[in-house]
Amino acid sequence: MHFMYSSLLAALLLPVLAAPVAAQSSWKPEKNIEIVVGSSPGSGTDRTARDIDRLWRETGLVSVSSAVVNRPGGGGAIAFAYLGQKTGDAHQLLVSSYNIVTNHITGKSTVTYSDFTPITLLFSEYIAYWVRADSRFKTPQELFAQIKKDPSSVATGVSSSIGGANHIAYSLLLKTLGISPKQGKVVVFNSGGDTMTALLGGHIDLMVASASVVAGSIASGQIRGLAYAAPKRLSGPFAGIPTLTELGHKVAADNWRLVIAPKGLTAAQAGYWDGVFKRFVSTEEWDKLLNAKHLSNTYLNSADTRRHLDSEYGEIREILAELGLARAPAAR
Repeated sequence: MHFMYSSLLAALLLPVLAAPVAAQSSWKPEKNIEIVVGSSPGSGTDRTARDIDRLWRETGLVSVSSAVVNRPGGGGAIAFAYLGQKTGDAHQLLVSSYNIVTNHITGKSTVTYSDFTPITLLFSEYIAYWVRADSRFKTPQELFAQIKKDPSSVATGVSSSIGGANHIAYSLLLKTLGISPKQGKVVVFNSGGDTMTALLGGHIDLMVASASVVAGSIASGQIRGLAYAAPKRLSGPFAGIPTLTELGHKVAADNWRLVIAPKGLTAAQAGYWDGVFKRFVSTEEWDKLLNAKHLSNTYLNSADTRRHLDSEYGEIREILAELGLARAPAAR
């Protein structure tokens, strides 16, 4: 009899006790979402932010309005500072890339990914090694042999900074060939377009960049791809380019895009955005966009993005230390 009474009482009280918990665990945006970008309109991160904004409207995944807000300057420092002032505000998102890690390691920024709430890693741009169509290097093996013989004889162009994703991709290639990354002859340009101009003009021998940067020159037959630092071959016009792994050199190098939010989000707020982006990356529209831009869907949720960044920070710091560019402490 006592057991039955207790069970009945529990059953009656359960909805009452559960109601506040359910209310606390649900969150939805109530006002405009700002998608912040730390660069000017037209940059890679800006285009990603505008694609997100447009597809949200087309798919109806987010019930409130959204707008891209450009806050360029300081290699992303101004945007990071802006987001840093919005603690706990889940209506603020920022599209970032490799520089959120590299800028901290090299001392260009005092903040990094752990100062924010990682929301999602959206995609990767795997990096390849390109030469002019009439280059003396007809095969990747010929390039590798020349680098081993005299690293300084291969002028290599990267954009858009020392210690950036493209520079690291070349440094990893040198390392796997048994060459110190410091021995490479690297020329840094302000943009992929400037690098391409230098390659076509014969001012450099090799260009290190992702497919989206060179797609036009590939189509016109002006350049050739020797090797990809990707886990598997790309499709379409890049299907004939072997991966470094196929060639006996286990190197994968990419420039990823991720979305972060201010620090201090609740589990419900982070969970809302997890749900949105999980559905977002599964849409046909997003898949078509990635294929058109030769990007790889490497989506990770919030927790996995944090773990990925923890791992990336350590690996990137190691190669930047070999280049003499690491300034931040080893542990973060």
